[in-house]
Amino acid sequence: MSMSLPLIFLQLLLAIVVAASQALPGCENLCGNISVPYPFGTRPGCFKSDYFLVTCNSSFNPPKLYLTTSLIEVTDIFLSGELRIQSWIARDCYNKQHLRVVKNNPWMRFRKFPVSHTRNKFIAVGCDSYAVIKGSQGRKYTTGCLSLCDSIDNVINGSCSGIGCCQTIIPKEVRSYNIRVNSYDNHSSVWDFNPCSYSFVAEDNTYTFSSLDLADLQGRTSVPVVLDWAVGNETCVAARKNQTSFACKQNSKCYNFDNGPGYRCNCSDGYEGNPYLSNGCQDIDECKISSPCNMTCHNLPGTYVCSCPEGYQGDGKKSGSGCSRIPRKSLPLINIALGISISISVLLLGGSWLYWGFRQRKIIKLREKFFEQNGGIMLLQKLPKRDESVQSSKRTGSAKSFEIYTEECLKKATNNYHESRILGQGGQGTVYKGILPDDTTVAIKKSKIGNKSQVEQFVNEIIILSQINHTNVVKLLGCCLETQVPLLVYEFVTNGTLYDHIHTKTRSTSLITWENRLRIATETAGVLSYLHSDANPPIIHRDIKSNNILLDENYTAKVSDFGASRLFPTDQTQLTTLVQGTLGYLDPEYFQTSQLTEKSDVYSFGVLLVELLTGKEALSYDRPEKERNIAMYFVSSLKEDRLLEIVDQQVIKEGKAEKLKEFAIVAKGCLEVKGDERPTMKEVAMELQGLRTVEKHPWVNDSNNAEESHSLLGELSNAYGGDENTRISASYDSMVNHVISPFDDGR
Repeated sequence: MSMSLPLIFLQLLLAIVVAASQALPGCENLCGNISVPYPFGTRPGCFKSDYFLVTCNSSFNPPKLYLTTSLIEVTDIFLSGELRIQSWIARDCYNKQHLRVVKNNPWMRFRKFPVSHTRNKFIAVGCDSYAVIKGSQGRKYTTGCLSLCDSIDNVINGSCSGIGCCQTIIPKEVRSYNIRVNSYDNHSSVWDFNPCSYSFVAEDNTYTFSSLDLADLQGRTSVPVVLDWAVGNETCVAARKNQTSFACKQNSKCYNFDNGPGYRCNCSDGYEGNPYLSNGCQDIDECKISSPCNMTCHNLPGTYVCSCPEGYQGDGKKSGSGCSRIPRKSLPLINIALGISISISVLLLGGSWLYWGFRQRKIIKLREKFFEQNGGIMLLQKLPKRDESVQSSKRTGSAKSFEIYTEECLKKATNNYHESRILGQGGQGTVYKGILPDDTTVAIKKSKIGNKSQVEQFVNEIIILSQINHTNVVKLLGCCLETQVPLLVYEFVTNGTLYDHIHTKTRSTSLITWENRLRIATETAGVLSYLHSDANPPIIHRDIKSNNILLDENYTAKVSDFGASRLFPTDQTQLTTLVQGTLGYLDPEYFQTSQLTEKSDVYSFGVLLVELLTGKEALSYDRPEKERNIAMYFVSSLKEDRLLEIVDQQVIKEGKAEKLKEFAIVAKGCLEVKGDERPTMKEVAMELQGLRTVEKHPWVNDSNNAEESHSLLGELSNAYGGDENTRISASYDSMVNHVISPFDDGR
């Protein structure tokens, strides 16, 4: 019996290892002594996608495994989402006459697989050395380190802090690197013990610096490096919508990849195996493997239970109370002690109940106070006036009822406002992702407003925004007023911001086509036209920018963040306010005069059009000074007939030159320095809709559109000249030397 238990244990372990490295049926499971688990495979039909192709070269003994069809050798593949490769070493060597004899600057590209930023270090070895590592795939970056010493006696074995050896970390989302290592003085003063400089990326804890490395790196030609891998290009939530392509199979769980796009799969607790294969995760028989119970163990799918026989008590677990005999007769002393313990417990429980009751009463009064301060009573007085319209909307299906949420509901929805639920932060507050009791996903904005004088205006804006029923506006679903600051609940938009898709390199730009950009511009213009012309009273958004344009799964535009918006009295043409907005998008006339008009939104929208056309950020101090402000640079480029030089290459490939110029004319009209010379948003929306119609149906006669464009925005030649450019330049020179005043006059 004692001989068979270890044998059973080894058999179970072997079964787990085989399951963990399982390939698709009929596919090779090993290359030499290296396991090849699915989603990887060595031939068509055996891997999930081309990224997971690996090549087994049987001309070696044992055979060697290579990444795709490259010369990058793979030594391990782990289902946890990592693989280990052999990486080359950069060298810079000199002879006794201090002439270079070896120069090797390797580069490596890993396509889908980023370098693990937690498992690797960039290292340089030498006493007259500096090394630089650059990358362009995934994240574009440059970093490096410096290593010096005067004598071999100065170096410290095991230390890599700059004396004979230096190291630095690898950033996230790196999928390629090019290593260059050089010498300051051709190793002339250290040649007798260090003729070469070396540099490489290596897995943590696989390289320990030694003074022996200064001579020839002890013969090393390659070092191990750990790469991360994931499946797909979307999050778990998005991937689950298509169960046919979803990679995580039965008895597994999905979690988002933290080193780029995609997700990973793991077997659920109590299961082992390959989570990417059907029935790949098999139940672990904990009773046989670890014998966790004191007496009787019952294995269950994904778990186990322990039990004690009759006459015994306890949880039955070796790590718990185990099983012990039930005493036949309790001692009187134990009964007395038990009675005293129960009495004390009752007293403590009663005191705790009273304390809890007083505390709850205090909390209720505080919530009532906050509710009144935040305009709750005023809101309830106005909401009944909406009841009939709301009920009518429900019958027709045209709008969703506006709700007032409790503090407990929103706390539970955001996991007590946990930092992992934060979607974004700005001047008006913090936005959290929330999941309501009915499993509806929402965005919850925690406002920073606390000025009692603005309560009535705040309530009026909630009433107005709750009635907005526009396809391209993020819907306001409700609010919570019983907290210190108001909380607003919006619909959740799944596909991030327009800024992310245009400017963040990790996202695929191929989906933001010229057709999509033109449609997004048209939809956004339609929203602003609706706010200016159809809302009663009119609403000025005051912070139109690519960060505030959200995109759903179909890349439909959703205008968001009305925190800076103002209700515009219908009997006024302008409104004096403290200046608020985002540099690069801010109307120069509004900035100089503090006179807010509907044309301020028109100017910001013009900057957004330029951003869509050029693919460049509105304001970037990384660009040359004349290109720093994209609106100014765009106007000057029009004047110099250089429009196509600054247009995004993807836009040039997909759009027609004459239509791009018409689009540029619309943007130019919006960017006029004087507000009176800009078109209204209704006119802009009509121009863009016409342009989009012609773009989608080129056979349509667009002479009428051309005439409208001529009448609204002037001749094309006017877009390339005129004194307006000088005025724009002067206005922006004034703007960039000021700090926008803090503003708390809106929601």
